Amino acid sequence: MSRKNGAKIITVLLISLLLSASNHFAFAQDNTKWSGVDKTVVEKVAKEHGRSAWPPFINTDQGDLLLFVFLIAGVSAGFVMGYNFRKLFSKKED
Repeated sequence: MSRKNGAKIITVLLISLLLSASNHFAFAQDNTKWSGVDKTVVEKVAKEHGRSAWPPFINTDQGDLLLFVFLIAGVSAGFVMGYNFRKLFSKKED
């Protein structure tokens, strides 16, 4: 490796390091001032019209229920993809 190529590589590495460090510090601050649409719009309109929030029909905050739901969704999607794999990717014979 020549000296010129080594200097280019070091320059690129330093620039990428500086950019990644600046991104880290820019996004590391507390983002509590940025609330979601539910808090800013939906709850505000509901309070203006005298409605309160409902408890969810299926409360996924209990234990590993949310993980179980994602597991079932992944298994069912895998089953559907596996079942239709031969229809999608096999050669069609006349």
